[in-house]
Amino acid sequence: MLAEIDAMYGETRAETGLPRMSDAVRRAMGKVERHRLVPDSQRPHAYRNHPLPIGSGQTISQPYIVALSTDLLQLRGGETVLDVGTGSGYQAAVLAEIAARVFSIEIVPSLAETARRRLEEIGYGNIEVRVGDGYQGWKEKAPFDGIVVAAAAASVPQALLDQLKPGGRLVIPVGGEWEPQYLRVYTRRADGAFDERRVLPVRFVPLVPGRK
Repeated sequence: MLAEIDAMYGETRAETGLPRMSDAVRRAMGKVERHRLVPDSQRPHAYRNHPLPIGSGQTISQPYIVALSTDLLQLRGGETVLDVGTGSGYQAAVLAEIAARVFSIEIVPSLAETARRRLEEIGYGNIEVRVGDGYQGWKEKAPFDGIVVAAAAASVPQALLDQLKPGGRLVIPVGGEWEPQYLRVYTRRADGAFDERRVLPVRFVPLVPGRK
């Protein structure tokens, strides 16, 4: 799997600006037991570099995208990170191998409970999962050094931008369900404004808002 991810880094270096995985992300990707975070029926495919269905119309992201999203946060260790769209818990686990604390939100209760149980069984004591509306973030745990969103929003949720620390980064796919989607990075400047960078085209399931 890592060799396939390496190849994709090389193929997309002009778009991402990243010719290779960082050492920290490589270690994390090599350590996380992806087969323990997918349905039993998908275990034979766990280490292939493509998305997998996890039920409720949701998927576990392609490992390359998980690695790239983590790399784009530029984590150094000791950070507090928000993961929006827990799904299987795979992205949260990769983040938890680098960051000090990971807070993860999932709108589908059954997926949140399954991910919570599996992450606890593996031993990730630095991940907290809750059911909630990803559009609203997790205000009580903010501000965050980084935020990763694993579903596409038609526009960037203001709540997520507001919950970033100065210097913090938001990595999010942006685009409507039937529109082109692009992975984007938003970096909060010291004056509160944001720098925005479009990274590369992607295809994600839509970010589902909670009911009022």
